[in-house]
Amino acid sequence: MAERRDVYRRRRLAALGVVALVSAFAGAAVGAGAGDPGPSGASAGTAPEQAAKQTPPKPAELPLGGRTIFPHYRVVAYYGAPQNHELGALGIGSPDAAGRRLRRQARPYARKTRPVMLAYELIATVANADPGEDGLYRTRQTDAVVRRYLRAARRAKALLVLDIQPGHADFMDEVRHLDRWLREPDVGLALDPEWHTPGAVPGTQIGSVRAEDVNAVARHVAAIVRKYNLPEKLFVVHQFTPNMIAGKERVEQPPGLAVTMNVDGFGDRPNKISKYHQFTHDGTHFHRGYKLFYEEDTNLMTPGAVLALQPRPDLVVYE
Repeated sequence: MAERRDVYRRRRLAALGVVALVSAFAGAAVGAGAGDPGPSGASAGTAPEQAAKQTPPKPAELPLGGRTIFPHYRVVAYYGAPQNHELGALGIGSPDAAGRRLRRQARPYARKTRPVMLAYELIATVANADPGEDGLYRTRQTDAVVRRYLRAARRAKALLVLDIQPGHADFMDEVRHLDRWLREPDVGLALDPEWHTPGAVPGTQIGSVRAEDVNAVARHVAAIVRKYNLPEKLFVVHQFTPNMIAGKERVEQPPGLAVTMNVDGFGDRPNKISKYHQFTHDGTHFHRGYKLFYEEDTNLMTPGAVLALQPRPDLVVYE
């Protein structure tokens, strides 16, 4: 297991090196159509007198309807970034092509009593093996990249979940940088503590996050939900070691957020099932996530095997 983890880290470090190289040439260009894709499409030139006579707009809903994710839906997601396919399945091919593969992958998870909602988990802040000009060992996706995936997610009636691998940066700083996107009704957030490694190069040691830092981010995002009257947001924290979330039992679950702990380890089926049991029977009570790795897992679990887990995952993520 340790040897396979080392292989995975070497592959990820190689991918991170590519990300750092690409970002050096990317600059700050965002391409054509720099405006944010708004949820309503309303004209900006409506006169105040006309607006006052209009019927108040219906509160925004989730892509498949409603304003609450769990327990009505089960979410099935692809994880990754476009810079390198080693970063995950979402980055292989175009966003639309990834969405078509995801839809096929998600189909066996659907039940009459619990439909599937798709999600694109885009790595919005990518941990780097190179410190970069600011020394923070991370690269932020351009607005053009985020916009491209958000538009593709909307075509697929899927959520977009912005994943943060902060390197040496603070989670909160990276989240605030994404506020313009978090104001959208179909955009959630994921924290990837493995790649939070102040004092070490990402990928050379396993990172972590404190419950207090998770709570600060959760309150910030929940305040956005309240202010803009948004539907519930998917809020994911990845975990594959006991110490990855220090003080996990203190993590809060503010109204408006579907706080989900995603069991993120790879390996053979017995080890993965054991890890899932460990982190879902640790005295905490969150929504449950489970991650599968197309390349790193041995004898990839079928959807039927995943749904046989107890408790059944609310979120299933494929990398």
